[in-house]
Amino acid sequence: MAAPENVNAGGGGGPLPCAAVSRSEEEEGRCPVEEVALVVPETDDPTLPVLTFRAWFLGMTSCFILIFLNTFFSYRTQPLFISAILMQILTLPMGRLMAAALPTRSYSVGRWSSFSLNPGPFNVKEHVMVTILANCGAATGGFEAYSMGAITVMKTYYNLNLTFFAAFLIVVTTQLMGYGWAGMMRRYLIEPAEMWWPANLAQVSLFRALHEKESKKAGMTRMQFFLMFLVASFAYYTFPGYLFPLLTFFSWTCWLWPRSVTAHQVGSGYHGLGLGAFSLDWAGIAAYHGSPLVTPWSSIVNIAFGFVFFIYVIFPLCYWKYNTFDAHKFPIFSNQLFTSTGQKYDVTKILNSRFELDTAAFEKFGKLYMVPLYAMSLGSGFARVSSVFMHVALYNGGDIWKRFSWSTKKIKLDIHAKLMRNYKAVPRWWFLVVLVISIGLSLLVCFLLKQDVQLPWWGFLLAAGLAWLLTLPVGVIQATTNQQPGYDLVAQLMIGYLLPGKPIANLLFKMYGKTSILHALSFLSDFKLGHYMKIPPRSMFTVQLVGSLVASLANLGMGWWMLESIPNICDVEALHPDSPWTCPKFRVMFDTTVVWGLIGPERLFGPHGLYRNMIWLFPLGALLPIPVWILSRKFPDKKWISLINIPLITCGFTGIPPAAPTNIASWIVMGLIFNHFLFKYRKGWWQKYNYVLSSALDAGTAFMGVLLFFALQNSGKNLKWWGTEPDHCPLASCPTAPGITVAGCPVVK
Repeated sequence: MAAPENVNAGGGGGPLPCAAVSRSEEEEGRCPVEEVALVVPETDDPTLPVLTFRAWFLGMTSCFILIFLNTFFSYRTQPLFISAILMQILTLPMGRLMAAALPTRSYSVGRWSSFSLNPGPFNVKEHVMVTILANCGAATGGFEAYSMGAITVMKTYYNLNLTFFAAFLIVVTTQLMGYGWAGMMRRYLIEPAEMWWPANLAQVSLFRALHEKESKKAGMTRMQFFLMFLVASFAYYTFPGYLFPLLTFFSWTCWLWPRSVTAHQVGSGYHGLGLGAFSLDWAGIAAYHGSPLVTPWSSIVNIAFGFVFFIYVIFPLCYWKYNTFDAHKFPIFSNQLFTSTGQKYDVTKILNSRFELDTAAFEKFGKLYMVPLYAMSLGSGFARVSSVFMHVALYNGGDIWKRFSWSTKKIKLDIHAKLMRNYKAVPRWWFLVVLVISIGLSLLVCFLLKQDVQLPWWGFLLAAGLAWLLTLPVGVIQATTNQQPGYDLVAQLMIGYLLPGKPIANLLFKMYGKTSILHALSFLSDFKLGHYMKIPPRSMFTVQLVGSLVASLANLGMGWWMLESIPNICDVEALHPDSPWTCPKFRVMFDTTVVWGLIGPERLFGPHGLYRNMIWLFPLGALLPIPVWILSRKFPDKKWISLINIPLITCGFTGIPPAAPTNIASWIVMGLIFNHFLFKYRKGWWQKYNYVLSSALDAGTAFMGVLLFFALQNSGKNLKWWGTEPDHCPLASCPTAPGITVAGCPVVK
């Protein structure tokens, strides 16, 4: 793809001047990733202002709005995630309005010779800064929910008397630690062209659609295409979002056999395997693996293989043929915990006053059971963690070692890395200072709040070491496949053995071990976006650091207010049946603290535990990438062998539950259509419109989701008819073992 000839980054016309890179150097340094070469512009204008008043004002406003919306929706029965794309679109006309209305006069400020509220047309680099700050707010609906979720679990499920200041220290240190890890890993995860972070291409395409002027002779412009599908997506979401929710999961098999438990178990989109079911709801399709339009086709194939193999081959054998883990006593699909008689497990009966396990009460109440699908999902996580390490060591170890031991001057740079050399780099010690401060504050929490958080100082240091160890291999997988392998299980398993019976310690260990990595990967993704859009690294450092600190305080403040002001929030038993405040995301987090922290892995996965054989998936995951790598070296002409990715194959089962199999199956079909057929047979259309379409679908769905809630659902104006019922598979959650009694289910004799 040639460099764009008429890029209007400033909003006022004229081409972007290209930084000083000769044509021969540009051709030689082209990015080896085809998707990047097709989408990302290979030009730069170093004269554009970046950290302007407009960027700070619009960025902070966007951050606060998204924090309010995402924190608010995260507690609801049907949580809604509002991405930064919403504000990316809304802030463009606001930025241009400010450019037209603000005074252009220059002011003297301190050492700066001049400062202007209006340095010229609102340009694309300012817009990127706004979006980076908005991402800090969007995180409250994604990985930041883990931080606020941990506080919620402590206050609501364990009734821990935690102060606001202590909660703030826990949340902010997790963010700062992640920022430190991101700074340490830039050389390995940002500079190499092969680390291309596919999800960023959707935002790059949207920036180009919003700021570039295109010739109308070449057909519909990207902006016209975006607006058309934005309106279409906005209008369509009234059906699955309000008028006809049945479109979220269309489970037609249950209609053919309305009284068959097995048919409902197999066909239900919500509570079964979803065989034959499909989704016509973009929010449901993109809910767990992100947009299928921005995920590489090779990644989709690997996930599809793992999904089909586990869901439609392995699991049916375990459930129907072998009754694995007493499967017939429980629902086929659930993230709840159960007793041996198929009833829900009451955790309060085995807790003492110090929020630790009462061993005598546990022995009296009985063992804890998980549905087999949930247990197998946890087991796939064991294989995933070990396979990530082995895969990255085999396929990326050489390049990582070179960058660790050599000067970066000896590494071949692509055009984007060369253009970024025009700006001052961020010294590594800046990130080290942030990291040291965060570690110091975290240790302070462990010492001063030892009775509350249960996590000793050595437990925190172990969590920090685990985060440092995992950030690079997990980052490599995400940067090349757009998928993030789950790795929190190894953290919970480890601390569960070391500190059994202490659920709060397990929760905090997971936060410092997992959430800091999530923050690190988010920061790295934003760094790569800045790399593609040629943002000065020091400006990126400033915006990300300020944004993360402000977002931590605002997110905690909003969540704290909701916990204090909404009666019985998250308490399903005490709430009205129609209450929207059931907190399913945080319920899953609480359940994991029970499994791994309160009861502990020794009782579940130890030599006498019901799920002891799952541990063998650790060595199996480490071994599986080896024969694939050997075959790829032995047959280098067979390119498809090197595309086999064991960590991604295990991702085909990740998140199930709460993700339903229909979510994943519909995601795979959409990826097949756009990233295989259209990429292969309509590459010109794909290059111009694919990522723009992904952004339009995200934005339209988010706009309508917010509107529906505040205009109708928040006022209790809900419809009741056949199309608003979940999926008409009421028997999907019924057990099939003789003698198990569950309300609404037939008793098997």
